[in-house]
This record gives sequence, structure tokens and C-alpha cells, in this order.
Amino acid sequence: MLAFADAILSADRDELDRARKALTEVLGPVAVASASIIAANFSKNDRITNGLGIPAEPMMLEPTADFRKSLGINQFRSATNSLS
Repeated sequence: MLAFADAILSADRDELDRARKALTEVLGPVAVASASIIAANFSKNDRITNGLGIPAEPMMLEPTADFRKSLGINQFRSATNSLS
């Protein structure tokens, strides 16, 4: 699942094909469709929020600071819209 999530964010189509195939072999085609829908929905929501200029609220950022740092979330380009 993590390889699939990474591949969705990558520009490498071959990587995405490999990750999709591996996920299908382990969890089946319904899981691939479900994971794709979830990823698309997050992307849609993020783009809408960024487009509107809505920053994340401090009450959402403060309790997540430790795992955002450990997961590297603060390094995403879109993080600049939320970090103070």
C-alpha cells in the first residue's frame, strides 16, 4: 500500500504500474480501485483547499507536529500553505 501511495505521487508511470500490479496481487483489484478513489479524493480536497487559500488551523497543526515531522509531511510543497 505504501509503495502504491508513493507511486501515485511519482511521475514514473512504470513505478505506478508495478505498484498497482503488486497491490492487486496482494489485496485484489477492488482494493486497487478503492485506494485510487481515496487518493483522488484527498488530492481533490487538497487542491480545493489550496485554491481557496484555506490554511490548516493551528488546533490541527499543533497536535500533529511530531508525526508530520517524522513522516516528512512538512517537506511537501503544499505544506507551505499550512505551516506558520
